[in-house]
Amino acid sequence: MKLVVLGLTLSSSWGNGHATTFRALLAAFAARGHDILFLERDKPWYAEHRDEPSPGYCRLEFYDGLDDLSRWRHEIATADAVIVGSYVPDGIAVGHLAQSWASGPVGFYDIDTPVTLAALDRGAYDYLSAALIPGYAVYLSFTGGPTLERLERHYGSPAARPLYCSVDAERYRPLDTGKRWDLSYLGTYSPDRQPTLERLLIEPARAAPERRFVVAGPQYPADIDWPANVERIEHLPPADHPGFYSASRATLNVTRADMIAAGWSPSVRLFEAGACGTAIISDRWDGLDALLAPGAEILLADGPDDVAAMLADADLDSIGRAGRARILAEHTAAHRAEELERHLTAALRLAAPVASLV
Repeated sequence: MKLVVLGLTLSSSWGNGHATTFRALLAAFAARGHDILFLERDKPWYAEHRDEPSPGYCRLEFYDGLDDLSRWRHEIATADAVIVGSYVPDGIAVGHLAQSWASGPVGFYDIDTPVTLAALDRGAYDYLSAALIPGYAVYLSFTGGPTLERLERHYGSPAARPLYCSVDAERYRPLDTGKRWDLSYLGTYSPDRQPTLERLLIEPARAAPERRFVVAGPQYPADIDWPANVERIEHLPPADHPGFYSASRATLNVTRADMIAAGWSPSVRLFEAGACGTAIISDRWDGLDALLAPGAEILLADGPDDVAAMLADADLDSIGRAGRARILAEHTAAHRAEELERHLTAALRLAAPVASLV
């Protein structure tokens, strides 16, 4: 299959979760024998932090704007399938162009489904409009559960299918680093996640000065009052993630408010940390128990006292091993690549009778 992907970024993991998601998925998709072209809008903040400028599993090209995108019109027109990703700059215009140029089915891969739908409800159209959704042959969603039915019934998607994030099991695995931190968190600053981070990491850190904590990720405001036992790492490239998780007795999973409201919205960090055999302490949301078993494969915390008790009493090693086993059995990039192939093949079959009449 010849696939063209127009995504936010593949080249840079700085300040976003899209790059690592696309890298794992597309590397596994290419391993199944497919040919991939990834088109990325050239942005200075990603250009300054490119940690995978030349992926070996696909062709990566950059374009400057909508006019420059026309250089790739032939590639889009002759592709077996095209995927447009969420948060692509000028994404609505890009979606219209892809749908008008492509001869094969065009899908939308929403790595931010609850955020997208909340914006659509407000009429805040950015990278996706309601009018575009029926034109996407398949809506691939980071969110499963009831959201999929809503996409089909309310927004007219011909086929809304879950395509959760995943993990490259070759890259993310336990390393013999020794344990440096009792609890870690890896994620870009987000205002709606910060209260949970305060409750489940910063407050426990203040209450246990003898323990060691770390928060890694960019864009945190300078006025945050970090306790002395909370180490800060401004940016951690993906190559360093396995070592980071392996050096943590436990790591924290914090979910954005829109994704908690929607449920069934696992973060890529959930699978990456779990694949490293690190015990995960998470906030609660519907659908999480369908991915990992609470109390056996993941720990759920409501407040700082829960976290303190888990760090003191839980068998974190056993939780980490069980979580890793479940993720390797169900949530690797190889699993997702097979799902993507199945969804695109179904879209191609539906499009075939229409194409034969043109």
